[in-house]
Amino acid sequence: MSLTRTLVLGVIAGGTILLGMPVGRATRLSSGVKLFLNAVAIGVLLFLVWDVLSGAWEPLDAALSDMHENTGGVGPVMGYGALFAGGLTVGLMSLVAYDAYLTRRKRASSIGPGAMSADEPIRRGVMAWTPARRLALLIAVGIGLHNFAEGLAIGQSAATGDIALATVLVVGFALHNATEGFGIVAPLAAEPSKPSWALLLALAAIGGGPTVVGTVVGHGFTSEPVSVLFLTLAAGSIIYVVVQLLGLATAAKRMDVLGWGLLLGLLAGFLTDAIVTAGGV
Repeated sequence: MSLTRTLVLGVIAGGTILLGMPVGRATRLSSGVKLFLNAVAIGVLLFLVWDVLSGAWEPLDAALSDMHENTGGVGPVMGYGALFAGGLTVGLMSLVAYDAYLTRRKRASSIGPGAMSADEPIRRGVMAWTPARRLALLIAVGIGLHNFAEGLAIGQSAATGDIALATVLVVGFALHNATEGFGIVAPLAAEPSKPSWALLLALAAIGGGPTVVGTVVGHGFTSEPVSVLFLTLAAGSIIYVVVQLLGLATAAKRMDVLGWGLLLGLLAGFLTDAIVTAGGV
């Protein structure tokens, strides 16, 4: 398949993330509905953690099996193991470090006679965003890393001429991205003011755009280690976000709403994954 047609597949797979973005502008919602939407987003993200970690573990598991059967050496095991641990560590701890950095800056700006002037740099760019908007950005980044790896799979299958596989992947990933778009904007539903369409489109580009980029890269270059690295980076960042969202959800002390929302989000994730599996992938 040509690069142009492959690029179209990537756009279709990544573009469906836009379907969930309008939820971010739904501000006239009761507290119970907002909590439920937040819980559904957590369920979707929990599924993604399982999805990306299982995908990243497969090469390492295969390398371990080869070593056990004396058909492979310890080198691939060590290499994939280092990528797995390193990507997971960087994905999770980089966000922990970023949060600690913001906390230190805010604390420093509130001490001393120059507190107001010292606080000015924090009020610019992303640092000036509300916590909900920063959380939505972090979700988009984690999902974007995950979608880059998905794009690699689409590009590789198209480049090798496996059109049937590429088509099934596009359909499955398109459904995935539709639910992921909702996961990105769920924190914004709790804000009193509506986010701009420009912000929603930017978040969609961060989350869904890497699918297109990955498709182009996968069409001309295939690397299992690169895929493992991006999957583990995504897993680490999504785990951090899930912890943040769970903290907000449990504070409401409505475990019934939280439980049903989590269940719905998880089932939605597995349902879209089942469609891909049913296609023989």
